[in-house]
Amino acid sequence: MEVSFCLFIPFSDTSTGESLNWSKRLHIIEGIAQGLVYLHDLSSHQCVVHMDLKASDILLDYEMNPKISDFGMARILPSSGTEGTSKTVKGTSGYMDPEYVRFGKFSVKSDVYSFGIMILEIISGKKCHSILSNGKMMHLPMRAWMLWEAGKSHELVDVSSSPCNNQQAAQITRCVHVALLCIQDYPRQRPTMPDVLLMLHSESVGLPTPSMPPNHQAEALTLEGFGEVNVPLQPVQEMVTSFFLKQEMVTS
Repeated sequence: MEVSFCLFIPFSDTSTGESLNWSKRLHIIEGIAQGLVYLHDLSSHQCVVHMDLKASDILLDYEMNPKISDFGMARILPSSGTEGTSKTVKGTSGYMDPEYVRFGKFSVKSDVYSFGIMILEIISGKKCHSILSNGKMMHLPMRAWMLWEAGKSHELVDVSSSPCNNQQAAQITRCVHVALLCIQDYPRQRPTMPDVLLMLHSESVGLPTPSMPPNHQAEALTLEGFGEVNVPLQPVQEMVTSFFLKQEMVTS
């Protein structure tokens, strides 16, 4: 099936032209999580870290099924429990995890952080950094944290989407909670992607209490002159192609 458009261009259902309702947004969130689970556990000897996961890298088909794209910065690690170090820091402001911004260290938890930001963007329909009508900058993670602390996480949802019922409000609250866990300051505080998927699918799974999101975005915005990263492109592309073929075989 043809991949038709990126997540925010536009953030609407191509079949109707209307804003995505909550059920479709949740479907997208869960689909991205499943893709990351696969990439992080390709085999017992290697995993793929996307390294630049962001909304524009998520392609949707006409049934709103998400596919992860743009593996130009992806890195291969021996296993999901290991980390690597890059001498240069390159990425998209707002999506980069603190340890990568500060020390050039990366792991599967780097993708977990980026995914947490994306959950908040999909729920709210806003980007990580947005300009409000009064001209002020809104930092989406901090906005989500303040609403979660106040017990009003459901208010983060995009106002242009259909009104949500009590069950959907509970799902939104849980997704915001999971997102906040994904964007914790230290990698050891963040869940793995299999844990994230379990948290999203099972309401019986208890969720730890998150801490306030890290405020390293200003630090990321000052990074200039990013150098190129040596990426083993061919092996990554081959494995990703294999993933898409398997997905099509399952759905066909």
